[in-house]
Amino acid sequence: MRPGGLGAAIRAAVAFVVARVVAGVVALVVAGVFLPAAALSAQSPKITPKGDPSVRSDTIYRLAVKPADRPEESQLYLLDDGVITVEPDGRYRETFRQVVQVLREDAIEGNAEHSISWEPGHQKLTLNWMRVLSADGTVMAAQPAQRQVSDVPAELGNPVYSNRRVLRLTLAKVAVGSIVDYSYTREELKPYRPGDWYQTWGISTGLGVQRSRLVVDAPTSMPISILERHLNFARREVVAGTRTVRSWATGDLKRIKPEAYMPDSNPGIMSLVLSSKASWRDIGSWYANLAKDRYAIPTDVARKIAELTAAARTRDDTIRALHKWVAQDIRYVSLSLGIGGYQPRKVSEIVRTGFGDCKDKATLFVAALGHVGITAFPVLLSADGGVNRGQPSKDQFDHAIAAVPGPNGYTFTDLTIDLYPYGQLTLGEQGEFALVVKPDGSVDEATMPEQQPVNNYSRDLVNGVLDTSGTLTLRYATEVGGARQAQLRRTFYQPFDSTARARFLRGFAGSLLTGATGDSLVLFNGKDLGATPRVAVRLVKTRTLTHAGTTELFTLPFAPPEDMTNTATQLEAQGERKFGIDARKVVGRVQGRTEFRLELPDGWIVRLPRSVSADSPFGTYATTYEQVGREFRMVRSITGKTGLYPREKLGDLVAWMKQVGSDDAKFLVIERGGR
Repeated sequence: MRPGGLGAAIRAAVAFVVARVVAGVVALVVAGVFLPAAALSAQSPKITPKGDPSVRSDTIYRLAVKPADRPEESQLYLLDDGVITVEPDGRYRETFRQVVQVLREDAIEGNAEHSISWEPGHQKLTLNWMRVLSADGTVMAAQPAQRQVSDVPAELGNPVYSNRRVLRLTLAKVAVGSIVDYSYTREELKPYRPGDWYQTWGISTGLGVQRSRLVVDAPTSMPISILERHLNFARREVVAGTRTVRSWATGDLKRIKPEAYMPDSNPGIMSLVLSSKASWRDIGSWYANLAKDRYAIPTDVARKIAELTAAARTRDDTIRALHKWVAQDIRYVSLSLGIGGYQPRKVSEIVRTGFGDCKDKATLFVAALGHVGITAFPVLLSADGGVNRGQPSKDQFDHAIAAVPGPNGYTFTDLTIDLYPYGQLTLGEQGEFALVVKPDGSVDEATMPEQQPVNNYSRDLVNGVLDTSGTLTLRYATEVGGARQAQLRRTFYQPFDSTARARFLRGFAGSLLTGATGDSLVLFNGKDLGATPRVAVRLVKTRTLTHAGTTELFTLPFAPPEDMTNTATQLEAQGERKFGIDARKVVGRVQGRTEFRLELPDGWIVRLPRSVSADSPFGTYATTYEQVGREFRMVRSITGKTGLYPREKLGDLVAWMKQVGSDDAKFLVIERGGR
């Protein structure tokens, strides 16, 4: 699938800022910057390269500030403006204007270089103007110093092929204090899905904004779905004749620093989502119609399927064999060429070329299973989540996977991830909305399953022997599971020859225990999705003890969580918190566990560090230290939690982090004598 809505591509992601509107600012904006006649008209302003008849540019430029007055800000929006005219068939004309003042040197490059993309053939792009001015409004550069139209390059690592074109522009005379003023218009002439229009708009942009406006002009007969998030002002609507103009105008939006662990959506972060009216059934029917003739299995592919499933003894064996083929043997290449950004290629072409994008892979998997009598369906979703369920649109989806129905519901699987076993989803996909599309165009609106943190685990198991000379012998094994396994599988995706094996062993041993040598390395085949991701090694290190009178100091091979104390201190230093806390971002939906057992010489006794147990809404942490006979044991674990909590819970988070950080044992004090 192609990226999400065109509005999302040109608007920066809304994040990390709270907007505050001072009393009477809406009236000030309308009367002082936007001309009243245009603001109250039932027709959106007609912006051309000659200018914007609804905005007083000189008034906008007078909003410039002294950079020294805002030392923490790199740049400031004097104006953030959008004017959109949309039609019932999905055609639209969108004009965006940004007037940006550069406040620090680190913002010069970003404002001197610009790129604007569009798709020739069904879109038209017009650069209305781009100029650089001094803080008093004097024009320093009336147009870009350099411009070039080029294709979007296809990267070799993860190639993306698209018929999008890019207008690249370089400005001269951009300096601290200067103003960059630019406007462009993009027109959608031939919508891929007639009647489908979707637009996002971040009123809060992550920067200070002096004036913000969005105008949407649509036929009165055209229903518009509007989602307003955390707005503290009302939109204006004017109807005249057959058109309705909706406008959102505000200003004096202050920059607020980002806060650690803040949720993605917060009161005070203002944004809009607008779309034409549709149903998810409409979207499913559209996609099903595009894909209906893509599933045919030609003779050569049928032979391949028979070969792959010949050894299968169960339904599950068959599914996993075909999953491995599509996930690992069909290369992933993103194809967003015209309608090919939405329509999968035919099975015959996918297999012949040996590559495909997400929808191609899902199509091949569904077709292959259907060929052997197993039902499966394509699934549309957003790779990063965040679909607005109340506003159905094709532009909310940028990814496709597959679903296999079973007695306990659907098993979802992502065929683009070659290192995840069948049924494993990424953390970003888990818990998100998905649209299961059936051949007749009917759909199931699904929520993807979400694994508990304990299923996304890493486990370190260490057994050691320490002799009286201070020589330490360890047998170390690490294992990962769930959504944490891809990285380890990638390391061992290709078999190691003797040279690579020796090099890895040296580096691995040194990273675990400085100065150690290793042998007995046990690896796994990263491509074998049925193999447990596990690595084991034997390590030997001499002189691991430091003499201190009648005691010995032994450095633990696993560092304590000191960073938790540092993070807690930083949170306290930020002062009053303005946003809530997303527990998922503190530890993550993962679990880590380390178990260390050390056999000591006869009569040696460890002065045990203090065990720590800390539970909170943000995570669970526990470390136990004990000695049983000659064996010292340390077990340390941390498990993340999920949930959204108000800012008042910051004290609980800080207290928990400090409690975790109190486990500060870096070494053991060992007495050679008996008790």
